[in-house]
Amino acid sequence: MPESIHCLMKYNHVILHAFGYELAPNVILSRDLENRLAPMYERLHLKPGQLEAITGIYERRFWDVGFKVSDGAAAAGRKALAASDIARCDIGMLIYCGVCRDNLEPATACSVTHALALSPETQIYDVSNACLGVLNGMLQVANAIEMGQIRAGLVISCETAREVVDITIDRLLQTRDMEMFKDTIATLTGGAGAVAVLLTHESLHSRGHRLLGGTLRNAAEHHRLCLWGPDAGRCVDGIHVMKTDSVGVLRNGVRLGAETFGAFMKEMQWPEDKPDKVICHQVGAAHQKTILETVGISQEKDFITYPFLGNIGTVSLPITAAIASEREFLLPGDMVGFFGIGSGLNCMMLGLEW
Repeated sequence: MPESIHCLMKYNHVILHAFGYELAPNVILSRDLENRLAPMYERLHLKPGQLEAITGIYERRFWDVGFKVSDGAAAAGRKALAASDIARCDIGMLIYCGVCRDNLEPATACSVTHALALSPETQIYDVSNACLGVLNGMLQVANAIEMGQIRAGLVISCETAREVVDITIDRLLQTRDMEMFKDTIATLTGGAGAVAVLLTHESLHSRGHRLLGGTLRNAAEHHRLCLWGPDAGRCVDGIHVMKTDSVGVLRNGVRLGAETFGAFMKEMQWPEDKPDKVICHQVGAAHQKTILETVGISQEKDFITYPFLGNIGTVSLPITAAIASEREFLLPGDMVGFFGIGSGLNCMMLGLEW
């Protein structure tokens, strides 16, 4: 039998130095979406308030019509740089990690790098892994820092939900079908925002939050539980509608999360009362409650933004961490877990000392 593959993720010199984020300007209430869906609600005998009751989300934000995600990403990047004293010439890598991109090619990272006026020697590329993209990007930058290839790197993302939500509502009004409503209710939780995470070598600047390590697991046999694209099989006016088996994602995602958490605690060698705080990917009330109960972490240790920001995909976890830090929920010396579960299914957990 071949030996089990073990991905060693331990870091000695990597600092999460600064965040930058941008909130989309248009606040969209769950009841606003339900007002648009009123004919379908009437046909299916649904009572108003179902969307918030099921998800715990009462509002989310959208960009203006025609907004480019590279502009949002660049705005977040400028804020991260402004919050630090790191020179642009020290940024050796920029990774754009959003599900949403300006074009299929070139990489959206190119537009963002140009807008930020970074060095021609900066490594720039896109990474895609559903809602885990930013965590994957953080690991790639951390690896390059730990190996001495770069001294600092930016992990950036911007997501937009207006277009897919509008198309989904149009489709629901056309079909007025309960099965399609079940398949697309997760889409209606989507929000918009942008975030940047600046990582540095401790020798460049030791102020910040130390990245200690992490663990990852996959359950790729469940890769068809959440689909957005041609394989989803539903297309309206050339734009693909997202399809999600919410029950299957919750059940199998929680199981994968529990397995990853066990490995994470072993890898980090933390005692049972750790972590002190956690920041999870922001899906909704049912997911948060179930995963925390399963791994034995009290809700008081968790900071949430989904009620007022919705699910912003790759942006959700890092923007929640940034807001939690601003509001002094995360305190110096806290051992903090970043817990991400994304469609695929993939799970990644990172440990930091705040």
